[in-house]
Amino acid sequence: MDANDGFRELDRQECLHRLAKVPVGRIVYTRQALPAVLPVNFGLDHDGAVLVRVSAASELVRAIAGAVVAFEADEVDAAAHSGWSVVVMGAAVLVTDPAEHARLLRTGPRSWAPAPQEVFVRIDPELVTGRELVGGHTLYKVHLPS
Repeated sequence: MDANDGFRELDRQECLHRLAKVPVGRIVYTRQALPAVLPVNFGLDHDGAVLVRVSAASELVRAIAGAVVAFEADEVDAAAHSGWSVVVMGAAVLVTDPAEHARLLRTGPRSWAPAPQEVFVRIDPELVTGRELVGGHTLYKVHLPS
């Protein structure tokens, strides 16, 4: 950590531990050759893969299936000026194996927007990075003349 930047790098295990504590993150992908970001609720599989349960007919499934994506989640304490952010990058694949799909129906994340036909998208954690803001900065009051 650079002594002046106030951030501490998180190792892979710390990153996965923090991801497991928050319910919502953002998938970063390409839509019509432009970057797109979509908030989603998610869960982690036993191997650290990010799991998202979505409608089989969603635009998101068509856009990310088989593509390399980024997934980001964070937690911020505005009052304490502290927080952390974790990014997972990897291939997004549809879970097509019937036994795996059945397992995820029991143990995987529940969709916050249920649909008649849902699929699981798995983002394999090829690269996991994170950082934490330590020792948040104190805000200084500025006194303006009346």
